[in-house]
Amino acid sequence: MERARATKRRSREILAALRGGDHRLTRRMVAWDSAWARLVLPPVEEAAEHTKLWWAAAAIIAAVGGRRGRGAAAAGIASMAVAELLSNGVAKQLVERSRPPKEWIPHDDVEDRPDSSSFPSGHTAAAVAFTAAVASCRPWAGAACAVPAVLVALERVHSGAHYPSDVAAGAGVGLAAAALVRAVPRFLVRHLR
Repeated sequence: MERARATKRRSREILAALRGGDHRLTRRMVAWDSAWARLVLPPVEEAAEHTKLWWAAAAIIAAVGGRRGRGAAAAGIASMAVAELLSNGVAKQLVERSRPPKEWIPHDDVEDRPDSSSFPSGHTAAAVAFTAAVASCRPWAGAACAVPAVLVALERVHSGAHYPSDVAAGAGVGLAAAALVRAVPRFLVRHLR
């Protein structure tokens, strides 16, 4: 009985430490004021809105990549759709988490934040899912997509829309979605023969 209480207490301490670190990192990132961040991150946010960036990347990959490029683009779009379903349609409905407090955010982006649950980051889930799926088919295209995917993740915290743990969870959802989209056709081929 005493051992169970000690384990429970230790678990609460670990969670409190993680939450504290998450909050400190969020405050530090939203306060990051550099010419580079002011120049690069707002256009990244605009391009990532409604997955426009990834649809454009898919069109380019399909146009220049031949048959394998079209397959990579299709896998990227399918993975992105699954990631958005899992993050926005499932996880955000199950986990109600408030966005970082407005008073932490020293810039104007605080007014543009969504009203939905902060956990997980759907933008990051879509970016990572698209990038991971494309990379598995066309590594050069995946490497090119990795740069804007990382910028999307940074922007989501810098704008005050998410905590770093939201972004990490979104990345996990994105990786899972890409793995699922890659595995399902193989599973079906193997079991429907």
